[in-house]
Amino acid sequence: MHGPRTKALDVPPERRSVGRSPGVRSAEQADAPPPGLRSAVWVLALPDQLTNEVGPLASDPQAGVLLVESDEWMSRRPYHRQRLALQLLNAREFADECRAAGRAVHCERGAAPMVELVRSAHRSLAPAGPIVCMQPAEREMRAELEPLVAEGLLRFVPHEGWMTSPDDLGPMPKGGWRMDAFYRRVRKRLGIMVDASGRPEGGAWSFDAENRERWDGVPAAPEPPVFAMTPRRAEVQRELNERFAHHPGTVDVCALPATLEDTHALWAWALRDCLPHFGPFEDAMSTRSRGLFHSRISPVLNLLRILPARLVKDVLALDIPLACREGFVRQVIGWREFVHHIHDATDGFRSGVGRSTGPVAARPGDGGFARWSGRAWSPSVRAPDEVDGGARPSWAAKDGGGTTPIPPAFWGAPSGLRCLDQVVEGVWAESWSHHIARLMVLGNLATLLEVDPRELADWFWVAYMDAWDWVVEPNVLGMATYSAGDVMTTKPYVCGSAYIRKMGDFCDGCRFQPGTTCPITPMYWAFLSRHEASLRENPRMSLVMGSVRKRSADQRRGDERVASIVRELLVHGKPITVEALR
Repeated sequence: MHGPRTKALDVPPERRSVGRSPGVRSAEQADAPPPGLRSAVWVLALPDQLTNEVGPLASDPQAGVLLVESDEWMSRRPYHRQRLALQLLNAREFADECRAAGRAVHCERGAAPMVELVRSAHRSLAPAGPIVCMQPAEREMRAELEPLVAEGLLRFVPHEGWMTSPDDLGPMPKGGWRMDAFYRRVRKRLGIMVDASGRPEGGAWSFDAENRERWDGVPAAPEPPVFAMTPRRAEVQRELNERFAHHPGTVDVCALPATLEDTHALWAWALRDCLPHFGPFEDAMSTRSRGLFHSRISPVLNLLRILPARLVKDVLALDIPLACREGFVRQVIGWREFVHHIHDATDGFRSGVGRSTGPVAARPGDGGFARWSGRAWSPSVRAPDEVDGGARPSWAAKDGGGTTPIPPAFWGAPSGLRCLDQVVEGVWAESWSHHIARLMVLGNLATLLEVDPRELADWFWVAYMDAWDWVVEPNVLGMATYSAGDVMTTKPYVCGSAYIRKMGDFCDGCRFQPGTTCPITPMYWAFLSRHEASLRENPRMSLVMGSVRKRSADQRRGDERVASIVRELLVHGKPITVEALR
């Protein structure tokens, strides 16, 4: 297994200090456009809009490019240092690419929030009108920059990085939106893997049932590319070790694509070595390979270093099994676009059509960092007042659930559960894991523990380099924890140890045995019993809830006892043992 080059959390918490990062150039010291390269039109390229292929930079080759590096934004939460490295590397390489294309480039850097740095840049650049920006994909970014729009200093134009539109989602039907209906509609409209009459290639819209094989080592899983050290990589490595040493996570700049050539090399590797075997093993998990046949393209895709249309076109051109092509396309034009539109339509789960989804947290959360490290995450510069901590829907609250603080095990404290510890180790080593490890290990165990859904969403936002609010909140609040109810999914995504054993080798070598001593299955039954009143009428849960009704009072008491012991131990940072559960 390609493990971390150093320990997953390589800076002791007690040695980290939060404050203004040393070595940051002020806005006044930022790059100014050379006299011959000034521009009348300036485009703000946000950290997740690093593209010349679509949007105002594509339509105006003479437009200048404004990039902003805000210490406040990068330290608003205790983001994984690998996430910060990805953003810094790609933004700076994008600036160089724009300069090489003859564009004026201005990089505004400072400790202040992004909104203040953009305001400062507008004063120094003195454009003929407002600075132009594609509408931010992130709701949080839209809220922060909205005052500039109101002041006439910034103008949003449509975001052209999506393959679909809100019309593809449509108004919310009774019972909520569903990805399969959205996916079929988009496939037909775009003519993707359909015949002339609109019927799906291969006779089915989804081959998900064929994407559930366990991987036992054959074929061999490919190793992801490693990129050569460059002066730019060395520069960012130094900054991460100096300016952002108080952030958690391992930094490995050579594991990250930075230039466009790097992104294309990563994608070529994925097309050649991953996609031919992706379909059958899409849901498999293994201690021998964290990524298996997943493309690892989502971090740079979410920065727009490569566009979704390019991914879909290239995969459709491959001579590979249909289940492999369809499985990948479903992730891109199905799930990814679907969750973006859901997040937009519900205003980040703040509201739905005729329904309220709960209160809003006042300030950005730390995902449990303070309890793990023993000190509060308190950046020296406060986030703008327009930035809140996100919606707090909690379907489980009516049954008294969803209140457990996120355990230190999610930050690397040993839990005793090999599946959880292996996945968490990989996250803090790489700031990445594939979607089943996220959903059926991390999300599943957090849900069974009744972890606060908002805190879990914040943890994913902090820990993963491909995480943005439009990605994290639908996947955590909408799917993994079912916190938003039936807005976008039909049931909680929970399982016992049987599924984890079926799909991977985490159980091999674990101190617990599936079906006997492993606490995950009793936790599963306890969760279902706890929420029986809310789930018994759900048609998608009818079979399993029938099994719940057959459990005796003694079995139910035993399930809840195990769940309570596990919750108590993990919340206090202690590992679970077989003896503790007896």
